[in-house]
Amino acid sequence: MPSDSFEVAILGAGIAGCALAYHLVEQKVGPIVVYDPRTPSAGATGRAAGIVTEQLWNSWDVAVARESKVEYAALARRWDPSAYSTNGFARWTHDPAAETALAEAVERLHGWKVSVERLEPDELSRRVPWGRFDDVRGAIWSPDDGIVTPSAMTEIYAEVARQGGAEFWLGTPFKSLSWANGRWELTSAHRTVRAARVVVAAGAWTKQILRQVGHPVPLAPYRTQAAVLKPSVPSEQLFPSVHDIDLDVYVRPEANGRILAGDGTELVEVDPETFRPGGDESFVTHLAESFEQRFPGWADAELVRAWAGVCASTPDRRPLVGPIRGAEGLFVVAGFNGFGVMRAGGVARRLAGVLAVGAGSPSGLESLAPVLPERFGPDVPPFQPRPGFTLEGGSDPRF
Repeated sequence: MPSDSFEVAILGAGIAGCALAYHLVEQKVGPIVVYDPRTPSAGATGRAAGIVTEQLWNSWDVAVARESKVEYAALARRWDPSAYSTNGFARWTHDPAAETALAEAVERLHGWKVSVERLEPDELSRRVPWGRFDDVRGAIWSPDDGIVTPSAMTEIYAEVARQGGAEFWLGTPFKSLSWANGRWELTSAHRTVRAARVVVAAGAWTKQILRQVGHPVPLAPYRTQAAVLKPSVPSEQLFPSVHDIDLDVYVRPEANGRILAGDGTELVEVDPETFRPGGDESFVTHLAESFEQRFPGWADAELVRAWAGVCASTPDRRPLVGPIRGAEGLFVVAGFNGFGVMRAGGVARRLAGVLAVGAGSPSGLESLAPVLPERFGPDVPPFQPRPGFTLEGGSDPRF
């Protein structure tokens, strides 16, 4: 019979939850149970694009993305070489104001030791020969950025954690989370487990779970879309991930010569229980028009499938990671604003360090200082999601 008593229970088996289990096992924290009503990667992780770039707008995110890249590359080399590749990342604009923002971003990123450089249109054309860039005013390029297959990397984390003794409790409906007799009780339809500490890593469902236990956090779930397409002439080489700032469309290579494209993000809050999981006709039309304009070499690409997922936004576009103030043993890792896969490895390592030394340790919490949930008070007004591949900081960036 499985045990019903654990040191740490992780609610959510997406990439963040599985990476946390991996790092807790590595730091010899346990016993651990990872619970999910479905299977690993069944939520937002399995619907994510998997672009990993350091072209970010604050130094903490850059450091965490860098840590994640290093970790993904090492795990892929050992367990599954197809799970991570370094292919570089380029973005561009024809807008004069956005060109200025690009130039400022390069200077800022250089200050954080990011490998990034300005790119001339002819060099951009050489790297992305399917595109048309005669109107581009500014472009930047990061050669060390990469792509991860989110489901494959999540399974690596989960399997290594299992081998280290973590239990995975999957596929039974969630019933409740509650505090009783000095421990957290996590109950599904067929079982209850108790843990000294619980980490809610449930993505868009985190908001309702924490509200139900009396510790609400400022999260706004929102819907985003992507699609896989098959070009008539598949590329034989790994090409860079790219982002057109003006059209707000990104593209990355997929297996078997296919391409993955987004960003069909809707900046309104949705219910993760009732959102529409299929891609909208308007989104697919926008991709077709964007390809016709910017990627004529892919204009005849065949649509393989389009889908939608639900991410979670925060008021300042930074995640919520760490202990919940006023709730003994309650932690959260959520609200990545669409970039959970990009940050999961580095964030999980830091949170595992906090759980290993104790939430009251200043040395442990220091690594999470910019993203601790306590930065928000109890009465945060409703807010509109503001995710995206932005160059600028703040809650309402222009680009």
